[in-house]
Amino acid sequence: MGRIRPHLWFDKEAREAAEYYVATFPNSTITDTHTLHDTPSGDAEVVSFELFGQGFIAISAGPLFTFTPAVSFLVSCATDAEVDEYWRQLADGGTALMPLGSNPFSDHYGWTQDRYGLSWQVMLASGREIPQRITPTLMFVGDVCGKAEEALRYYTSVFPKSEVGEIARYGPGEEPDRQETVKHGAFTLAGQHFAAMDSARAHDFTFNEAVSLLVDCETQDEIDRYWEALSAVPEAEQCGWLKDRYGLSWQIVPAAMDEMMRRGSKEQMARVTKAFLAMHKLDVAELQKAYDGR
Repeated sequence: MGRIRPHLWFDKEAREAAEYYVATFPNSTITDTHTLHDTPSGDAEVVSFELFGQGFIAISAGPLFTFTPAVSFLVSCATDAEVDEYWRQLADGGTALMPLGSNPFSDHYGWTQDRYGLSWQVMLASGREIPQRITPTLMFVGDVCGKAEEALRYYTSVFPKSEVGEIARYGPGEEPDRQETVKHGAFTLAGQHFAAMDSARAHDFTFNEAVSLLVDCETQDEIDRYWEALSAVPEAEQCGWLKDRYGLSWQIVPAAMDEMMRRGSKEQMARVTKAFLAMHKLDVAELQKAYDGR
């Protein structure tokens, strides 16, 4: 199994945002840029980058989707100074959802939407081990509120090297959240850390395609297995994208496709793009044929 990378959908700002995030966090770099031509959104720029050494990918593909707090990125910090600096950078030009301050689970914490609308939680880890600096965090609201534990247990059953971690639950007096639902649940997928929570408060958002989880697969068998396990909305299947039973979007793609787009000529990239735009589940052999011009 390869990496699971958050995939961020922007209107036109993918490169600008990636450069901003890379400048914000240390041990961060842009690793690749390329353009997909003649897509339904026109020419779409794709930017691969790493933050704290963790992989992300962004695309400028038009104003079809808008970021929501249903998926946020938790930045764990070792010092107050780190919290303050990352908060200063990420909150600049954005909107604070929970102002920087103290709360029951961290002495120094804030939640903000940045200038591009992407949600970040910045938290002092207070001496706790920090195995991963940025943790994608899923908030289950609306129709899927109360299903966070079911979801994280399902996801960990799908991917190897996965396990459920510590789960903190709502207790008496925390209404409207129902007792025993998930206040914060930690889990790992393919060795990478994620978190989930339920929120029964009134929200006008849920999961959408603005943030998806892209799974790099080594073989067609892997693609077939993850597709079968995760896809639950047939009408959402397109170009390697799917939606699971909770409404979360995934992309199940061959790792070889990265190399095709990094190293391919303009003509090869055009053939591969035309091929995958016509697919629902991606077919490695057919993509290779397109790349080779066969």
